[in-house]
Amino acid sequence: MDFSPSLRARQWHERLQAFMQRYLLPYNAAWHQAVKTGDYPPPFMQDLKSLAQEEGLWNLFLPDLRPDEPGTALSHLDYAPLAETMGRLPWAAEVFNCNAPDSGNMELLHRFANAAQRAQWLTPLLRGEIRSAFAMSEPDVASSDPTNLQTTLRAEGDAWVLNGRKWFITGAAHPQCKLLIVMCRNASVSLMDDTASQGPAVHQQHSLVLLPLDTPGVEVVRNISVVHHLAPEGHCEILFRQVRIPKDHLLGTWGQGFAMAQARLGPGRVHHCMRTIGQCELALEMATERALERTAFGKHLSDQSNVQDWLAESRLEIDQARLLVLKTAWMLDVGEAPTAEIRAQVSAIKVVAARLQTRVVERAMQVFGAMGLSPDTPLAYFWTWGRAMHLMDGPDEVHLRILARHELHKAQARMGETAAYFTTPEQMRAPPHLSA
Repeated sequence: MDFSPSLRARQWHERLQAFMQRYLLPYNAAWHQAVKTGDYPPPFMQDLKSLAQEEGLWNLFLPDLRPDEPGTALSHLDYAPLAETMGRLPWAAEVFNCNAPDSGNMELLHRFANAAQRAQWLTPLLRGEIRSAFAMSEPDVASSDPTNLQTTLRAEGDAWVLNGRKWFITGAAHPQCKLLIVMCRNASVSLMDDTASQGPAVHQQHSLVLLPLDTPGVEVVRNISVVHHLAPEGHCEILFRQVRIPKDHLLGTWGQGFAMAQARLGPGRVHHCMRTIGQCELALEMATERALERTAFGKHLSDQSNVQDWLAESRLEIDQARLLVLKTAWMLDVGEAPTAEIRAQVSAIKVVAARLQTRVVERAMQVFGAMGLSPDTPLAYFWTWGRAMHLMDGPDEVHLRILARHELHKAQARMGETAAYFTTPEQMRAPPHLSA
């Protein structure tokens, strides 16, 4: 088990760091100013994307790219440190066509789209010509259990008909968003049917449909702020009223939507977690520098024992989280672990990353004092995003449940093996005989 990036990955990482230092950081203030005035995407974004593509810093995250598709085809493990570096500047990933949710959607289309769907949607996404969104969460049900979903898809003549409501749909407000991948309940399965939530078919009742955003009947109701932060690309509420969709817009096969959505989440969560680690590294760097220069009650904050404890705890937690995420990336690359093991590992890093971000960033904000609450540093935004991560892609409690069930399943398989470690009176009265 070796988590070291390859020589090729280190070379790409150096190029990425140099590119960000030379081109992106000088534009950071201008990006925020453009977003503040409603000029989104900023006018210089396309120039930066074109430059990144010319330098080969493009689609860095897809290990199974075909020879005729643009990108570097880095493994999950090799891409991880690059994602961490991009995470330090939240808008950076789009410059390299590695931003969520497009990265997950490209992964999904790459695995399950047919030739016509690839040509219509995957190719322009790989080229960075359009943006996309993944519509799953709903306001009227606990979407942490996707079997609850109420948005329905039914066959009517030569078309599908879609009805329902989705919300917190990331990316749907982007001016270049052209595609929604919508997770729907098959209309042949009713929520009122007692058998709908029982048996092995419970995860075969949903489908994914490819929906152009400008289809009649699709209404983007609003862009929802997240802890009072309004993302320019959007976390949107979308209403679907009698939306007619051609039959050939079904992704994969009928009833396999849940399985396909799960396949999308593994690599995507590695990306999210590594970007989180990048933000936590930056927060720790900022906190240590601030502690060295800020004085209170006659001495620098760096001399206060509780501040030293905060900095040390942050370093321990960041390094622990990074190792766990790299292990997950390695497992995805090797592909030898059982599906249940990988699923549990992916749930683990999701919980760890959310906890990491809120803890590390909160300590940094405390070191900065009132400035840490202001927009003058990225800390308040980092904390907001970290708090949202406790709910996004399933709340922490769901992932802890997955982990617990996995451990209990392993215990059932080995039941009784730990008895040899007990020292009960009965065992002590009957020691084994040694044989020559």
